[in-house]
Amino acid sequence: MHAATSGRGARSSDHTTAATAGHQVACRRMSTSWTDQVLRGFGQAATRYESLAVLQRSVAQRLAGLCARSPIPQGLWVDLGSGTGLLADALEARHPGQPVLRIDGSAEMLKLHPKKAVTALVDLNNGLPEWSADPMLLASSFTLHWLPAPHEVLRRWFDCLGPDGWLALTVPVAGSFPQWRMAAEIAQVPCTALRFPEAHALIQELPATAVQHQVILKLSQRADHPIRLLKPISAIGAGSTPAPSLNPAAWRRLCRAWPKPSEKDTVTLTWHVLLLLLKR
Repeated sequence: MHAATSGRGARSSDHTTAATAGHQVACRRMSTSWTDQVLRGFGQAATRYESLAVLQRSVAQRLAGLCARSPIPQGLWVDLGSGTGLLADALEARHPGQPVLRIDGSAEMLKLHPKKAVTALVDLNNGLPEWSADPMLLASSFTLHWLPAPHEVLRRWFDCLGPDGWLALTVPVAGSFPQWRMAAEIAQVPCTALRFPEAHALIQELPATAVQHQVILKLSQRADHPIRLLKPISAIGAGSTPAPSLNPAAWRRLCRAWPKPSEKDTVTLTWHVLLLLLKR
């Protein structure tokens, strides 16, 4: 969720009604404390993020590889919600001489970027900053789901692109964590996992001709105990959720109910991640 003053990205598009704009304002007001909580969590986890964000690194590398195989023009390239720079680093490594502007709402995260990197502290809840040139690439990995009304944000990002500009995105979507949700139902405790956006809702307001690549990756992590799957999420700062915390007894019931393949001594947590490439 990561940085800026109002500008080009804050303007309403032709597809945004006055009612929707009013709803967006209300959502921003209600989510102020939530936004602060998320940014605070990532800031506190900044120094350990890269060593623990194994799945996020893998997905960023995959997105950067897809961009390298696409005819994205040179110009202004921006990583939205760059964190410690996993995606920006991967893009620059595949495109020597093409810098990537890294923007994020966490000052602690930005401090960990290479000294030569160009960074900007921007809260993406407030829209995108005004740039002197239209971006030719807006890239973002594991950021969009932290913002209110992700489908509306994605449309505004797309509308900010210059002619022939590209938007490259990964975001976890609904369908993620089926094992967690099943365990919560069996244990009769609330599922405190963050609710992710529906993939179809993200895409439905975009021009069909804009979609150059679209796939939902199903990525599974394994461990010998459910807590070993869930702790890394909190450890990298991604454990913020509007849901009330479970007490220790509820956590024990949840872990006992976690589905476990009979033939293996491991448990699984599966992410559904939308990988999307758009061209304006």
